[in-house]
Amino acid sequence: MRISIQQFPVKIMMDQKQLENVESFKYLGSILTNDGRCTCEIKRRIAMAKAAFNKKRALFTSTLDLELTKKLVKCYIWSKALHGAETLTLWAANQKHLESYEMWCWRRMETINWTDHVRNEEVLLKVKEQRSIIHEISKQKTNWIGHILRRNCLLQRVIEGKVKEGIEVTGRRGRRRKKLLDDLKEGRGYSHLKEEALDRITWKARFGPVIRQTTK
Repeated sequence: MRISIQQFPVKIMMDQKQLENVESFKYLGSILTNDGRCTCEIKRRIAMAKAAFNKKRALFTSTLDLELTKKLVKCYIWSKALHGAETLTLWAANQKHLESYEMWCWRRMETINWTDHVRNEEVLLKVKEQRSIIHEISKQKTNWIGHILRRNCLLQRVIEGKVKEGIEVTGRRGRRRKKLLDDLKEGRGYSHLKEEALDRITWKARFGPVIRQTTK
């Protein structure tokens, strides 16, 4: 028998009034959904970043120095898409959305239209970059999780804790659902991850700088 948690909606009372169960709502500037996934929030952030790029298109497509233009794009445009990215749990589909957005930025910066049939590898060579947006998210997540694991705070206890007397889900098909720390554990378990986090130098070295492509 397959039991879904959604079959048992949680009733939350406030001032003796039951709050309405909704599929999604905005909290502290982020979209939270009832399935616990980040897809809607990632798409919303990407849309905001693209709108910000289009408002300053004349600046980003001007004759400024290439390195300066890339710094401006990462500072003012990427920051909108990656705000709060350290708390994201990325599935394969989410990574594709982010990587597509990354290439969208470089193509718009170089005024390359999709009808020009220019391959992504050629665009990256032209801007002297590699795909790095997923690397930046991993670095943000590493810094944030490392800071939490080195402290004795409520958030650490929430991450380490287990929900007691919850509904046990049995008979679920497919692979286990990906969690927040799975992409940092590397199959070695949480205790090993926490032990590494205590050494700041070793922990920060987990994600070094991206080696940029250069043309001869």
